[in-house]
Amino acid sequence: MRALFLPFFIATLVVPATAGHRVVHVIVALCDNEFQGIVKVPAGIGNGQKPSTNLYWGAGYGVKTHFNHSEEWVAIDCMKPTVPHILDRAIWKHRDSAVYLVADAYDGRNIREATEDLLRFASGAAPEKILVGGTEIRAGGGAQLIAYVGHDGLMDFALEEVFGPAGTSTRETIILACISKRFFAPHLRHTGAQPLLWTTGLMAPEAYTLKAALNGWVRRETHEAIHERAAQAYDKYQKCGITGARRLFATGW
Repeated sequence: MRALFLPFFIATLVVPATAGHRVVHVIVALCDNEFQGIVKVPAGIGNGQKPSTNLYWGAGYGVKTHFNHSEEWVAIDCMKPTVPHILDRAIWKHRDSAVYLVADAYDGRNIREATEDLLRFASGAAPEKILVGGTEIRAGGGAQLIAYVGHDGLMDFALEEVFGPAGTSTRETIILACISKRFFAPHLRHTGAQPLLWTTGLMAPEAYTLKAALNGWVRRETHEAIHERAAQAYDKYQKCGITGARRLFATGW
């Protein structure tokens, strides 16, 4: 009797993005003593071309370091984008939910591009498909929450382009930069996105505030509850007093 041999194929199963997956895309404008109008910080953390030691990325309370040390978020291997001014990328999945966090470190001299991408993504434009562990997620304008961490570049330059809505999906934003509500509101209104968290005064945009806010967003808490989480975290690390911390952050228009 002839043996019957059937061909055997091994394929990689790709799970497409679904309504069950939610994505946060964080744009980090690396702190830069030379190319940004900031109060100077020590050279080691103020080099906007060196993400590994940068104040907002590789330092102790930088986004990459802080989330890598978090119990709630699990790091996922990923490739750096091919865009020259994005110097590093990190991706995490929330341990207990189908929420993914994509963070990009922008060269400090390209803070204008970082600011424009925040508004572009908030408008729903420039969605990006990323394959992570066999699951396809949508970042950029395809993310549900767009966040920004860094210096408020709109204090130093003006934007002429208007970023109008590019789709019908609803997106939210977190803008952790000095006085971001005043400077970003005129631009953000055009995008159709809703402000989940931004600031009314000067602040240190370190990652503990972002993580606290995201912990509430993952749980689908109210804007008010997320605002309180952010204020509590900021007071814990900055010792500024909870009343002042609550005034520093705002939610909604």
